[in-house]
Amino acid sequence: MSNNISGMRKPYRGKQDKFDLDHLVSKEPFGQFEAWFNEAKNTDGILEANAMSLATATKNGKPSVRMVLMKGIDQNGIVFYTNFLSQKAKELTENPYCSLLFYWEPIKRQIRVEGHVEKVSEEESNNYFHSRPRDSQIGACVSQQSQVVASRKTIDDRNVELQEKYSDPNVLVPKPDYWGGYRVVPNRFEFWQGQTNRLHDRIVFRRLKNGESLDPSVTHEGTNGWVYERLMP
Repeated sequence: MSNNISGMRKPYRGKQDKFDLDHLVSKEPFGQFEAWFNEAKNTDGILEANAMSLATATKNGKPSVRMVLMKGIDQNGIVFYTNFLSQKAKELTENPYCSLLFYWEPIKRQIRVEGHVEKVSEEESNNYFHSRPRDSQIGACVSQQSQVVASRKTIDDRNVELQEKYSDPNVLVPKPDYWGGYRVVPNRFEFWQGQTNRLHDRIVFRRLKNGESLDPSVTHEGTNGWVYERLMP
């Protein structure tokens, strides 16, 4: 491994290309997210703009993180799908809070999201499951996610077995009971844009805490119950 890791450094945006409060396209975070997401998904070099890291923790606070794909967003929250046997699902059951991170390196931007988690309806999970490619549907039936397995051959054999069972395209692949969606209901968004001099731009949208009074010199009233603030880098 290179011993010059400390010297690895790339330029970000220049000081003339700042992200400030008057650059917000929306005074609530979902509209601002949509603007940045649309730019990201139309940028060369960003293959999956909907890829996000999902951080969870046990009830004792032991964290874990992995990449998942956002499969829906509206004013109610951000949706992803997974196997309920997985580590992430077990941790969300005992501690239903998480953090998300979208990082788009070519445009030097990231969005952090924090909130609580709830399962989407069975109908919503079923509709999404059957919109997936058939191989992906069968793959979800094959995998007892995060369980120990003897070999890759065990997985491949089970896949062949189910491919044969559902070889007739007119036969519906049933969604496993252990597979479905979660909705992250946000209470905080942070929009970050990198600066070469490391004086990065950070603007946060959050909900006011119970009993909190608003200081208009630093905290600005947004729409739909949100406030927004600029943070030090």
